[in-house]
Amino acid sequence: MYEPRTYRHWIKEKDLVSFSALIKETDLYILARSNLKEKALKSIAKHRNSIENYIEAHPLFLTSLEPIPVEKDAPAIISEMAAAARKTGVGPMAAVAGAIAEAVGKDLLADSSELIVENGGDIFMKSNKKRIIGIYAGSSPFTGKIALEIDPNDTPIGICTSSKTVGHSLSFGEADAVIVISKSTTLADAAATAIGNRVKHNEDVSTEIEKSQAISGIEGIAIIKGENIGLWGDLKLIDL
Repeated sequence: MYEPRTYRHWIKEKDLVSFSALIKETDLYILARSNLKEKALKSIAKHRNSIENYIEAHPLFLTSLEPIPVEKDAPAIISEMAAAARKTGVGPMAAVAGAIAEAVGKDLLADSSELIVENGGDIFMKSNKKRIIGIYAGSSPFTGKIALEIDPNDTPIGICTSSKTVGHSLSFGEADAVIVISKSTTLADAAATAIGNRVKHNEDVSTEIEKSQAISGIEGIAIIKGENIGLWGDLKLIDL
């Protein structure tokens, strides 16, 4: 069932052209130097085809909630999802939204020096200027009050969000938002899911901030649960 992604109005960049690209469950919101919708659709189809064909031959890749091994000659996007799952302890499909955002973003970089590719709250970004990404955390009082400031020198970068109260992704936790920043959008997605699964009580915010620093490749973490927020790493929050 399609869920309206009302949070997308929070991503507003007047210097970029915005468009959507939708194939089956993949619904991307993209900002670029020009309208690259047709190229984006071709890229989505290519990467979805790799994932769908792999799942047809290896059904466990779709259903496993734990890391599973993949063949050495598996498609690149499959190998990246499996590697992210191993680092974070979740099933490989926990990284699918970030993986597709990243793969499509990298494909489009040949035609646009700046890109923001959003897929269900998971973002691949390449920018030549400072960008502000608003934080949407459901009913938490932090929603609409704070945002992430992204330095262009840190891009390309992945900014991924997992939430119990926002979006359609599976989460076993109770966090309003777990935001993870990494050079790998695929890893950021898997890590956000893994951390979000473990945040069930207020005291888990500080525990998970400390525990999750051990995930290699993660550059920043923000965890929001109600009125509680925990922060770690190379991320800059600003007031809106």
